[in-house]
Order: sequence, then structure tokens, then C-alpha cells
Amino acid sequence: MNNNKFVFETEARTAIKRTGIEDLLNYLSTTDFYDAPCSGRYHGSYTGALVEHSLNVYQEFWKIAPMYGFSSKDSSQLESSAIVCLFHDLCKINFYEPYKRNVKNDETGLWEQVQEYRVKGSTTLASHGACSAYRVMQYLPLTETEFAAILHHMGAWDKSQYSNPGEVYANNILAWLLHVADEAATYVEGC
Repeated sequence: MNNNKFVFETEARTAIKRTGIEDLLNYLSTTDFYDAPCSGRYHGSYTGALVEHSLNVYQEFWKIAPMYGFSSKDSSQLESSAIVCLFHDLCKINFYEPYKRNVKNDETGLWEQVQEYRVKGSTTLASHGACSAYRVMQYLPLTETEFAAILHHMGAWDKSQYSNPGEVYANNILAWLLHVADEAATYVEGC
């Protein structure tokens, strides 16, 4: 986990030169971001998965982005991609708590306790993406394109009334690339 924190902060500082990045990284150090799971029982349901997932999304983004005209040599594109990939799931900060659940072991037939995570709170914001964008904007200004990318990164999985990913993706390649990278990190890479 310490290595993932180091890698995460290095990637962020290397790519993001915008005022507020140090404040955002300092804020993350006061939260459970580097220890948090990515979900309660599904992808990344283990300690440290949230930072791991964020790094995986960034890696997946750059596997596909060059095919759509993005270049890591373009400092503006590099900065925007780092912002949206690394910080797209800040809504999961201080969101889960560990608990024990009894599960029957299929091989032994015995009941065993396993640790899982459950939601310990809720957000009053409209959606997963809205909460994440709001948290980023407390420290780091976002462009309209970056805001829309974070807001709509869930794609069709976002059932809020504010979700219109098709329209957004048609006009915002950054948003579409973030969504695809997030899906690849989740379903192909497993975290």
C-alpha cells in the first residue's frame, strides 16, 4: 500500500501542475483513500483497492487514448487525464467500513467468518460522479470537460436523473475514454 501511495502521488505531481494539487494530495492523506476498498463485495473489495483501482484506470486510459488522438507529450492532455483518472472515485473516501459475515465454505461445508465491507454512510449529492467531482473541486479547479468526465464516468451504470452519457461521450472524448478505462480496470484487470 505504501508503494501505491508513493506511485499515486508521483504520478499526480508529475502530470498535474495546476494550483491546488498539493492541497488535494494533503487532503487525501487525512482520509482513508490509500487504505479504502473500491467496493463492498465486488471489484476491489479489499484494503488498498481504491488507490490501486485509480492507478489502474490511469494505466488503462493510456493504453487506448493514443488511438483517439491523445498524446502524453501534450501537457494539457496529460494533466486532464491524470486528474480525471486518478480522482474519479473520490466519493468512496470514508464510505465503507469493514464487517464480518458468515459464509459457508463449499469445500468443507463449515461456516467461516469473512471480512467484507459495507457502506457506512451516504452522500447527499446527486450521484457517485457528482460527489467525486465536488470533492476534487474543493481543492483543484476543473475544466468543464474534466467535470463532465468525472460526472459521467459511470456511463449507463449511473441511474441518476442527471445522467446522459451518450450525449456527453459524443461531445467529450475525455469523458468517453475515462469511462472505457474505468470499465477495463474494473472488468478486465479486476480492480
